[in-house]
Amino acid sequence: MRFVADLHIHSKHSRATSREMSPENLWRWAQLKGITVIGTGDFTHPEWLDELQEKLEPEGNGLFRLKEGFKTDDVPDSCRADLLFLLSAEISCIYSKNGRTRKIHSIIFVPDFTAAARINTALSKIGNLNADGRPILGLDAKKLLKIVMDVSDNAMLVPAHAWTPHFSVFGAMSGFDSLEECFEELTPHIHAIETGLSSDPRMNRRLSQLDGITLISNSDAHSPRKIGREANIFDTDLSYKSIMEAIRTKRGFSGTIEFFPEEGKYHYDGHRVCSVSLSPKETIKYNYLCPVCGKRVTVGVMHRVEKLADREDGFSLSGSPGFHSIIPLPEIISETVKVGVNSKRVNNEYLSILESLGNEFTILMETSLEDIEMAGSPLLREAISRVRSGDVYIAPGFDGEYGKIRIFEKVERAEIKGQNMLF
Repeated sequence: MRFVADLHIHSKHSRATSREMSPENLWRWAQLKGITVIGTGDFTHPEWLDELQEKLEPEGNGLFRLKEGFKTDDVPDSCRADLLFLLSAEISCIYSKNGRTRKIHSIIFVPDFTAAARINTALSKIGNLNADGRPILGLDAKKLLKIVMDVSDNAMLVPAHAWTPHFSVFGAMSGFDSLEECFEELTPHIHAIETGLSSDPRMNRRLSQLDGITLISNSDAHSPRKIGREANIFDTDLSYKSIMEAIRTKRGFSGTIEFFPEEGKYHYDGHRVCSVSLSPKETIKYNYLCPVCGKRVTVGVMHRVEKLADREDGFSLSGSPGFHSIIPLPEIISETVKVGVNSKRVNNEYLSILESLGNEFTILMETSLEDIEMAGSPLLREAISRVRSGDVYIAPGFDGEYGKIRIFEKVERAEIKGQNMLF
């Protein structure tokens, strides 16, 4: 069965996260997006774990579904589909290794509440799990992997957003140059990395050390509307075991749905305080210092990949899963109607198009352009056509600032509208 899974999100108990991150809202928005399996996030937080146990029931295959009493009737019939939950959490490890402070984030997947409880018991002896949905622990990432392995043969640890400068296994500020440097003799138990919003599989395949590694993508969402901004495509049975096996072996792992990496907030180098954005070559030219204030710039993902890569840009590894680069549909609608993405008009048009054509992923990747024009407008048709072909304009993100992406120039918008009036 072919389906989409977003396996890394956060609950309302994580810092800087929407209070709307509840199982009920995840259930609704996953259907609007076209997601079949959603990670729960934050099972390490006691209150969230209690809520999950109250509202979810086991499906019998290592996945869970929302109990009937918590479901709502505000999902369009065109989007209604089964949604299953998979128990997941993110851990922040801050520790010293090889003479440097390391800050590594990891995602953990487990098949049942018993395994989740056992991990929580072990981690609660190291740090305070009540403080944050994504707990910060003084724990070596290798030791975290050992705890996960000891709890269950079916549990899995995946390095999160592997290139983010400050909090990742390859990050420029506090990461490592290889998985082996981080996980040592336990490295064979690392089967995947999460590429993060600022990189895509094409960039990661420039490192031969990742040839045996599955490249997964997830939203790391902090609000319901952001789920699915990146996701995974599986072609397996709907079960925890099948999903983990696909990640381990790549068999049944069909690819990913990606941000355009330039839109990620750490793609380029730079210094946000001074509004300075730099390509890797420019950073080297300025000796890694901000040309405005002289402070050290934040080295971004593109630069870090370039430094560790042993292959040229554009290298393609035979047999690798493919990927789709998308712009979320509300952002596309926002540009076509020239109002803010969080406006009532964009939300109304978004729901209207979904009612006519089905879930967001289907519209972005599969629905015919003719049907999109009938349900939306010629401008929306052209916008989605351009996104599918990668014909977009992006000012790369840097130092925590998301990239600025647009599809049309003003003159193009006028021409398309004029053609519609003519016909």
